[in-house]
Amino acid sequence: MKIAIVILNYNGRKFLEQFLPSVIQHSEAHKIYVADNASTDDSITFLRNNYSEVTIICNRVNLGYAGGYNEALASINEDIICLLNSDVEVTKNWLPPIISLFEANLSIAAIQPKILDYNRKDYFEYAGAAGGYLDKYGYPFCRGRIFNSIEKDEGQYNDETQIFWATGACLFLKNDVFKQLGGFDASFFAHMEEIDLCWRINNLNKKVYYTYKSEVYHVGGGTLNKVNAQKTFLNFRNSLYMLHKNLPEDCIKKIIVKRKLLDILAFLMFMVKLQFKHAFAIVKAQKYYNKQKDNLLNSSLKNVKTNTYYKTTSIVYNYYLKGIKTYRNLI
Repeated sequence: MKIAIVILNYNGRKFLEQFLPSVIQHSEAHKIYVADNASTDDSITFLRNNYSEVTIICNRVNLGYAGGYNEALASINEDIICLLNSDVEVTKNWLPPIISLFEANLSIAAIQPKILDYNRKDYFEYAGAAGGYLDKYGYPFCRGRIFNSIEKDEGQYNDETQIFWATGACLFLKNDVFKQLGGFDASFFAHMEEIDLCWRINNLNKKVYYTYKSEVYHVGGGTLNKVNAQKTFLNFRNSLYMLHKNLPEDCIKKIIVKRKLLDILAFLMFMVKLQFKHAFAIVKAQKYYNKQKDNLLNSSLKNVKTNTYYKTTSIVYNYYLKGIKTYRNLI
């Protein structure tokens, strides 16, 4: 089973220089691609001068994570595709456990490895940790991370188990399933598009899995850091997009109304902290959703929809009112 490792790059020469060598070293016999999203730095020149073994795909414009991968993957034919952030360090033997799991269970369409923090290697990393779920109002959380509370890796998630969503920081997908679903929803641009994709994978009665036997280390926030209000806008807007697209129509109004009320609480929290740009990013997100919600129902990526996605709890209630900060205590 051959894997196409596809690194999406946008002005990330420093990350390519730092982390591409580990990918090349530990990925023998598998093809490596760098899909460049119309970078304005010297990423392409650097690759051509130093890594002739890497295949370069040049997108015409910056299409974000979703559109950038859609365009790049259209020309890639390997059975398995690995979508890998440029700020990820891979480890020795990171690929054999992934191949073994795909071969052992043909219903699996996506796999996530253990995602650890590059700067604190004994801690999970925010983006994905040990696999993701959604709560009853569509807030994402992970085994190993709820909101900004990150768990130390003490082997508590050393298992191979079905999850609801896998992080786009390091995401292995069956190429035929990705193309059957029409790829990512490009209207998301970046953030939450992998959760939307995984929701649609689940609705095909395919499975999303996590394995601890493969580990990678993620810097996180490499191209859009956590203090950037654009990140806040994309996360809040795209979460509403995802719920509206995938919930059954008789559930949309009930869930969305409650979710928007909770988002207003987040707005107030940012205001109290004097983080005004983030607060108004939430307002902007709700305005965009209100304008686009009718178009979302007519999306070409609309599929059989279900509300069986969530753990029957609210992580907002459990985290802020009950003080539950870890997945183990939540469950």
